[in-house]
Amino acid sequence: MAIIDGFKRQLRSVIEWQNPDADALFVQWTENGDEIKNASKLIVGPGQGCIFVYQGQVKAVIEEQSLINLQTDNVPFWTTIKKFMQAFVSEHKVGIYFYRKTKILDQKWGTTSLIKYQDPKYHFPIGLKAYGNYSYQIADAHAFFTSIVGSHNQVSIDEFRKIISARLIQPISDYLAECSYSYTDIDANRAEIARGIAIKLAIMFRKLGFSISDFRIEGTDFDEDTLRRINRIADLTAEAQAAKAVGLDYAKVQQLDAMREAARNEGGAAGAGVSLGAGVALGQSMAQGMADLAPNQQTSAEAITGKLQQLKQLFDAQLITEAEYAAKKQELLARF
Repeated sequence: MAIIDGFKRQLRSVIEWQNPDADALFVQWTENGDEIKNASKLIVGPGQGCIFVYQGQVKAVIEEQSLINLQTDNVPFWTTIKKFMQAFVSEHKVGIYFYRKTKILDQKWGTTSLIKYQDPKYHFPIGLKAYGNYSYQIADAHAFFTSIVGSHNQVSIDEFRKIISARLIQPISDYLAECSYSYTDIDANRAEIARGIAIKLAIMFRKLGFSISDFRIEGTDFDEDTLRRINRIADLTAEAQAAKAVGLDYAKVQQLDAMREAARNEGGAAGAGVSLGAGVALGQSMAQGMADLAPNQQTSAEAITGKLQQLKQLFDAQLITEAEYAAKKQELLARF
């Protein structure tokens, strides 16, 4: 049996990566263990590359489709290796690795933790989530083997996607911090942000032996604390714009809202007293503004309109009676 096994080891062998799995990115050839038979032929198919590793070091990389006779063809480093081997069987083993050269398309990425930075416009902490896709390709098989593969005999596309995703957080955080995008500007500038991040990623990942392309940000989101702050800013901005549109002082509107809120609060008379004082002060301020119009003073239509709006606010706040409202309104309208 030992004689037969020894004879089999001397038979011609074809070394090739046949029918690679769809998820395979980098695979060690193990059909005959790590021994190479006499007169073996190496076939590197379309879209494939091949690496020779001897005693843990990359000795040659074949990047083109080819058919090589390992016994007679002039393969880099091959003559040096053969002198260590007796009949191609030796304790000095040669590792042969195949890898996918074609571009890997439409790879999904998503931040695994929050990207945190200070909003440059509103000065509060942002917790950002983002997701998108990209493509990549092994560009330097030697560097890829050294940096990524190491002692592993294979690396799948899905495993490598997780490696890339884990390395995305820092470049994205750095770029957002450098460019000072407020939360209001992120969605409008997603394409520009993606281009800036892609440049950082290209420099970093090139050192690891692969290139990244078509990097895109498809969507963003914020954590609950950030959303609460954003919604509060949106509400205050809307209120201020509404007050401005009707010619009101927003600070006085806020005082009036505080008075109404306190009036609804059943917590005690003290709060009601404070709210009543605020309401009276507001009412006096607005009433004084209308009193400034002397009966025989000539007034513009714009000024009259503003006074009518103020008068309506007093009536809505129940700071004047319906009769007082009607009388004062009639007086103002008579000045047109």
